[in-house]
Amino acid sequence: MSVTYLKRAEPRPPVESADLRDAVSIMLARIEQEGEEAARYYARQFDQWEGAIVLRDNARAEAAARVPGPLKDAIRFAWDNIRRFAEAQKATLNECEVELIPGHWAGQKQIPVSAAGCYVPGGRYAHVASALMTITTARVAGVGHITAASPPRPGRGMPDAIVYAMDLAGVDTILNLGGVQAVAAMAFGLFGTVPADILVGPGNSFVAEAKRQLFGRVGIDMFAGPTDSLVIADATSDPEVVAWDLVGQAEHGPDSPVWLITSDRTLADRVLALVPELIETLPDTNAAAARISWAERGEVILCDSRQEMAEMADAYAPEHLHVQAADLDWWLGRLRVYGSLFLGEETTVPFGDKTSGPNHVLPTSGAARYTGGLSVQKFTKTVTWQRTERDAMRALARATSKISRLEGMSGHARSAEIRLEKYFGEHALRT
Repeated sequence: MSVTYLKRAEPRPPVESADLRDAVSIMLARIEQEGEEAARYYARQFDQWEGAIVLRDNARAEAAARVPGPLKDAIRFAWDNIRRFAEAQKATLNECEVELIPGHWAGQKQIPVSAAGCYVPGGRYAHVASALMTITTARVAGVGHITAASPPRPGRGMPDAIVYAMDLAGVDTILNLGGVQAVAAMAFGLFGTVPADILVGPGNSFVAEAKRQLFGRVGIDMFAGPTDSLVIADATSDPEVVAWDLVGQAEHGPDSPVWLITSDRTLADRVLALVPELIETLPDTNAAAARISWAERGEVILCDSRQEMAEMADAYAPEHLHVQAADLDWWLGRLRVYGSLFLGEETTVPFGDKTSGPNHVLPTSGAARYTGGLSVQKFTKTVTWQRTERDAMRALARATSKISRLEGMSGHARSAEIRLEKYFGEHALRT
């Protein structure tokens, strides 16, 4: 295998992970002990927010009324695609029932969780799409109560478009809260909400750490890190399109890796020249983030064959994997490790981020090796049941007794044997 790094990511400085864990742990403990008072304290400290925490119905309606009609149309277009894809996912969740031996039946049921907490990031960008992705999917899954939280902007609250998207998607309760305090409020059921069974949605390192520490007490969608994106391109690709796709993902933030794997040196050289130029055309805030992302986290990798490119892509396990190369069916069949796959120049990761339907809450930091993204399945428990008739019980009880005795679990054995004694008068297995 011949692989050449034309550009390689710089080593990252040690992360202050211990300090982050401690800070989040202290905040969660205080909020759990002191409740709403502590959550309000952190809202004042970190969000500079003194207003109402729960967004009332009239405020929701007023926010929706302020959203321009063309933007509402775009949001509804995205919502409809997301909803329809989630409904298609739900249709794949089957219940079953099977007679394993005569008289012994077993099956599975699909039961949605009772309550979900959806975090919608704020800060640098207004993440309307995250509200649609998380709340819509929970609603389609059949979750009983959905709370959503997003950081309010000082003196203004959360953006009207986010409120409109939350309302459209079917949220029950909206909280003007960001960060750890938002995650804790949803987990602990503060401000009149129903305690969440699962917490979902992207967020900064504090949000991700709060979800990690609460995991076990509640479910979470996944352990999330900075978003990442990988493009596979060959000689048929357009260097400018490839470069813009890398820049578009680099603007997420300075810690967001973007990678290019290609078999064409001419394309690679052109992309390396174009990316810095395109970054400088972005607005200042976006350019600042993308500039660091590309300088410190960007990579360009040259391979000899498409098989090598596929092997490298699998090794990176990207969140977003975009193939701009010939024979898309081959790539669809070959690639195995990614959060979401985008095939062809006519699609792009921003379609998936905003409007096209499949969920954009995806595994990062290599987690695509073992999990997929947010889906109806994440909000649904696959549970099992069984029912045994008396004649079938005899074979099960005999086998259970033998195995339990071998394992040294006498109580298990007696639970089986007492039934043999009661219904069949069998005492021989008892020791």
